[in-house]
Amino acid sequence: MNQQQRLILIEKQDRSFETGTIEYINQQWVFFDEETEEASLLDHFLHQEIEISRTDCWLKGMLIEGGRVQCGSELFDLHDRETIRIRKQLIYSLERLLEQLQDEAFLYFINTLNSLQFSVHDCIYCYNHLNFLNPKDRVNGVNFLIFDNEEEICSIQHHFDYSSTRNDRFEFTLNNGKRTVIEKIS
Repeated sequence: MNQQQRLILIEKQDRSFETGTIEYINQQWVFFDEETEEASLLDHFLHQEIEISRTDCWLKGMLIEGGRVQCGSELFDLHDRETIRIRKQLIYSLERLLEQLQDEAFLYFINTLNSLQFSVHDCIYCYNHLNFLNPKDRVNGVNFLIFDNEEEICSIQHHFDYSSTRNDRFEFTLNNGKRTVIEKIS
């Protein structure tokens, strides 16, 4: 599995966008998240991928200054009260952890997380101990992750032992007491 295939899998996850409407208020674009009803300046999302809902389809582009969206070689102006969605960014430590997992462990982790009705975009906390270790050494330890899908909480302990073999063990625990353990040794 190459990096592009991993990115596509991550992008196709549930809840990978913040959807809402925009309004032009006091000469500034304001984004109103439809889920949380929170308002934020659209400028916080400059140079990020957004999609505009126009004529029953989503136009994908990059948000640039002045309330404009670059879609390929075309520029679109945003309209007041228009619906947009903004791609969510993964927590940096989770992004690094996913990069550090070998393909099979990566797929096992994603598939199990999804089977429990969670998405990588539901991550609210990730402590990645691997970030502090030299990947060329024999390393072992535990990473801690917490996911919230607005209905349940999932706590994950990722036990790793990378010596002569690579051992990844994921322990998923939901707030209702359900537990799932997966292990990949290579």
